[in-house]
Amino acid sequence: MTRMELVEQIVAAKLERKLTWKQIAEVVGRSEVWTTSALLGQQSMSADEAAAAGKLLGLSAEAVVLLQVPPSRGSLGPALPTDPLIYRFHEIVQVYGTTLKELIHEKMGDGIMSAIDFEMSVDKVPDPKGDRVRVVMHGKFLPYRKW
Repeated sequence: MTRMELVEQIVAAKLERKLTWKQIAEVVGRSEVWTTSALLGQQSMSADEAAAAGKLLGLSAEAVVLLQVPPSRGSLGPALPTDPLIYRFHEIVQVYGTTLKELIHEKMGDGIMSAIDFEMSVDKVPDPKGDRVRVVMHGKFLPYRKW
């Protein structure tokens, strides 16, 4: 079974069982964003996390083992994303990436924001003009080292 075949099984089981990612995350014992990322093939789970997800989703023993294997992260490919929502995030980085870089350097110094020591949340924010999406990214600052 490939990682993509596993992801397809997971999404099908989630829909069939009428589960939300939040409900699955509560059973797994991790955040909604991290659990979703793991079950979409971008994180590796511990044996206990994989077993909990597998039981809830009715996955095979082979699938539970595969959930524990470190994935090839960021495996969307080098082409521009075609999904409109994912493309908007690409567009946000294209438009605001240099701004974020300048502001982070001004406030923190010369370095990067970790995507390893990292948390993210996604929330719905009601608004009379149309609901809004709040995405909060929280990563450790890693200064460039001089030697």
